[in-house]
Amino acid sequence: MAEMELFLFAFVVGLTVCGITGSTMELVSGRKIAFAEPYVSASHVLRSLAATACAGPFMLVNDALDARRERRISTLALLSCGCTAMAWSLALGIVVLAVASGAIDLLGSQIPA
Repeated sequence: MAEMELFLFAFVVGLTVCGITGSTMELVSGRKIAFAEPYVSASHVLRSLAATACAGPFMLVNDALDARRERRISTLALLSCGCTAMAWSLALGIVVLAVASGAIDLLGSQIPA
């Protein structure tokens, strides 16, 4: 049961990071977040990779919902995008927790006893 709780915690952490990052990006730019300019750009590759890594699930769901409203994708494709966004959020949460754990270990070794 403890493993399931860890996976759920990582998933929630990923959703939180994705939501905060995506909402902040929307507030700053004033545009809906998507896999398009100004968020994803060939001229700013590193910025685009960072934005996509952190807010990608939010972008994917927004684009998939827009495509479904315009009848460009099927309901099955929309569900597939939703499952992909959930897996992406879980992976993002695992990475964030691993980085946080490493930072705590690094800082803990710097404190004199």
